Amino acid sequence: MEFEEDDSVVLHDKHSEFDGQTGTVTQVVETMFGDATYTVSFEDGQEVGISADQLEAADGDDE
Repeated sequence: MEFEEDDSVVLHDKHSEFDGQTGTVTQVVETMFGDATYTVSFEDGQEVGISADQLEAADGDDE
């Protein structure tokens, strides 16, 4: 799944202090291989270089 800036997402990365938290996509960067990586801001910080398979759309975001 692809995400855009300002989308609400849930991070799934057991190595991150933000694992399981909901944040907002603040930047989308396309790699030289055509994939996208994301910067996601959380209440207590941000995580950079997140791949799409580590993210899930937050419930109720499009209501």
